Amino acid sequence: MSEKDLIENAETQASSEFDDDGVPNAKVRNLKGSFSTVISIVAIGMSIFHLYTALFGVFESILQRSAHIGFALILVFAIYKPSKKASSGERVPWYDWILILLTIVSYSYFIFNAQEIQSRMSYIEALTPFEIALGIIAGLVLIEATRRVIGNTLVILALLFLAYGFWGHLLPGALSHREFTTMWIIDHLYYTVTGVFSTPLGVSATFIFLFILFGKFLEVSGAGQFFIDLSVAGMGKYRGGPAKTAIIASSILGTISGSAVANTVTTGAFTIPLMKKTGYKKDFAGAVESVASTGGQIMPPIMGASAFIIAAYLGVPYMDIAIAAIIPALLYYLCLYVQVDLRAKRNGLVGLDKEKLPSTWGVFKKGFMFFVPLVLIVVLLVAGSSPMKAGLYAIIATVLIAAISKASRLSFKTIIKALDLGAKASLETAVACAAAGLIIGMISLTGIGLKFSSIIIDLSGGILILTLIFTMVTSIILGMGLPTVAAYLVQVPLTIPALIELGVSPLAAHMFVFYFSALSAITPPVALAAFAAAGIAGSDPMKTGLTAVRLGLAAFIVPFLFVYGEELLLVGSAPAILLSVITATIGIIGIACAIEGWLLRHSFWYERVILFIGSLLMVIPGIYTDVAGVIIMVAIYLFQRNFRKDLLITETYEDAKEMY
Repeated sequence: MSEKDLIENAETQASSEFDDDGVPNAKVRNLKGSFSTVISIVAIGMSIFHLYTALFGVFESILQRSAHIGFALILVFAIYKPSKKASSGERVPWYDWILILLTIVSYSYFIFNAQEIQSRMSYIEALTPFEIALGIIAGLVLIEATRRVIGNTLVILALLFLAYGFWGHLLPGALSHREFTTMWIIDHLYYTVTGVFSTPLGVSATFIFLFILFGKFLEVSGAGQFFIDLSVAGMGKYRGGPAKTAIIASSILGTISGSAVANTVTTGAFTIPLMKKTGYKKDFAGAVESVASTGGQIMPPIMGASAFIIAAYLGVPYMDIAIAAIIPALLYYLCLYVQVDLRAKRNGLVGLDKEKLPSTWGVFKKGFMFFVPLVLIVVLLVAGSSPMKAGLYAIIATVLIAAISKASRLSFKTIIKALDLGAKASLETAVACAAAGLIIGMISLTGIGLKFSSIIIDLSGGILILTLIFTMVTSIILGMGLPTVAAYLVQVPLTIPALIELGVSPLAAHMFVFYFSALSAITPPVALAAFAAAGIAGSDPMKTGLTAVRLGLAAFIVPFLFVYGEELLLVGSAPAILLSVITATIGIIGIACAIEGWLLRHSFWYERVILFIGSLLMVIPGIYTDVAGVIIMVAIYLFQRNFRKDLLITETYEDAKEMY
């Protein structure tokens, strides 16, 4: 793939949103000429600002964070149209220049007065009318940017919490709070680090931006294409090869991009047609790609953006989060892989023609150096380096590594383009984190978080499993209309305290919410990753989403398991962890077999039910459940081995159905 093609692919991900069919829509402008040049200069300036702070150290919290979101809002109003139906002009209209000017005026004040703002006595030293007006303007432009980039869901949530802050004292009973003046609310939201400039925006302004920029450097260097080619060469010859290629490629690319939808349309454009060509039904092909792409968000070492925020909230090194996520992520992909393999076996599918596949060793030799930046990140994080430094050195390593080969060498123009694309790709995360700050700020000011947690506990009667189910449903519902980052952030002050109060460890509580926020991408009725894959596959979106839920079933089970037994998060003694991992692995394989209806042969419905129960007992922590699970699974194995042997020789699922 040429350098021009690589840049065009990266531009598609950086500047295009995708509708429910996975097709780029008209949400962004097609800027041309001097307008495009000016906006690119702003984007490049944003990237240079973050590289500078990564190299020489971050500024004061409010300065760093206000500069970050200020850059982002300018780009949003220049790039994103006010509505999908608005004209896709080649220039920025006058009304958006006004919003850009308001953004510059309001957020520049926080940038140039950051030190004075942080040293003032909040809530005691009164804000001037000018400072209150600036806070209101800053909030209004942020809400409008959120509407354009994220959509109405987060805007509605933010407005509801703001309304609660202003008028919640009028509510009766436990929901009421003390009355707050406009000055007090603006002070809390914009003149402290507990509102818009709180932890989420701080993480976005440091760690997350660097890793998004790193991902763009990888893309323009050809690393993304290398990972796809290597997956095809390595897995293509096996039965169900294209589906297995999707699993491997998407798990690698997804952990870097952090976007389930963007990853789906990138790798899916290649893997979904291949899966259909080799015999997979179109809804199954779309589901495999969407599940594989969604899993990238929970796959170490990078895990998108949310993992950095989890580490910041828990006050632990990021590597602790990445290590804890290893086993759940592997179980997720194991379940998907086994189902894909069994479906291929059941339907008599074969791999791609070996003669038409590239040599695995040949592909590896050409691009093995692209593993170096990923390995470097892991080494630096394990050694105790900050994620920000790890991201910076990974970018530098990518440029140096790409220079080894003439084909991947980055020209000055390509480097500048990567800086441009990286900033534009960060907009969704930056805006989501800032908007979530409005909600987080109102929750901390009014104390509604503790009240909400009490309501959840009261509704569940203090029963942990019911609380977990309520939290799961809340996470999935929020994730249907929000990016994973925003869905997770909204719940940090609302549902996680309830879990912790019922005895769940902070790590398990945060990971539980994070996982289900990510899984909303494949959960109907609004499964964006599955719907994007359906658009490529030409399948029914809802059917593809339901198939994706089945393929990703392990991810809906595992979070409950690590809440009740943290051994799956690699917490505990070595023997306990080893036993838990072994039994969970066997159980997940059994669950995959039960779902697909194939163990040694085609499984009848009652065999599938019994196998599923036995497998579920295996993954549930506890010696008695493990023993019961082993007995049931062995019994099913022996039963299939000795009864209805005629089904052992069938080639396809259709043959098996005819025989019984």
